Amino acid sequence: MCGRFASSTDPAELVRLFGVEQWDPTETIAPSWNVAPTAPTYAVLDRAPRGQRRPVRQLHALRWGLVPGWANSRETAVKMINARAETVHEKPAYRQAYAARRCLIPVDGYYEWQTAPTDDLSRPPRRPYFVHRADGHPLALAGLYEFWRDRTHPGDHPDAWLVTCTIVTTAAEPLLAPVHERMPLYLGPDRWDAWLDPHTETADLTPPPPGDLRIHAVPDEVGRIRNNHPGLTRPRTEDDDTTLF
Repeated sequence: MCGRFASSTDPAELVRLFGVEQWDPTETIAPSWNVAPTAPTYAVLDRAPRGQRRPVRQLHALRWGLVPGWANSRETAVKMINARAETVHEKPAYRQAYAARRCLIPVDGYYEWQTAPTDDLSRPPRRPYFVHRADGHPLALAGLYEFWRDRTHPGDHPDAWLVTCTIVTTAAEPLLAPVHERMPLYLGPDRWDAWLDPHTETADLTPPPPGDLRIHAVPDEVGRIRNNHPGLTRPRTEDDDTTLF
């Protein structure tokens, strides 16, 4: 699964990398090296403006944790941060978004925790790792987005609509499997257009071939959401094993 990630790339760079045609600078999000569920995240999507058929590539800030349009409350978002690639086409919470509202979620990398048995009570039982592209470029995670109408507000209220997203996951590649059996489905540039095309009801959910990713252990302090700085993604050192946070 993916329950935490880093996102610090300047939005102007995301606009360039993904060929974005429409972006509102008021949606700028502060860089974060510890993005948690229900926090805002950038998402790239193709959507036709009202009255037009041609989709326009857009960059938006969406809330991480999908709320289906039929949900009674936005609180379901915490439970729907990930969607399994194997069943995303049939699960009621995701199938409509998969058919028409796919997006890309650009991240620096994501965190995963490995549970390891130990008799040393001074060490946390779970060790965090950071997964990122070997070439340093942002990871383009396959995602879905959805609109939810908040009936506690009138239709013209700025909070009347909530737009949320989820990250699609797949079986982990061999390098990552010893840490966790699942990983986010990430896509290379050659697959972006097909994934984002809202006129295509199905999209390729095949994982990319192994080799693009790298993984290293990171400091335990990433486990606390209030900790947020670039050092969270650095490789763990021996000093981290003896330093409390």
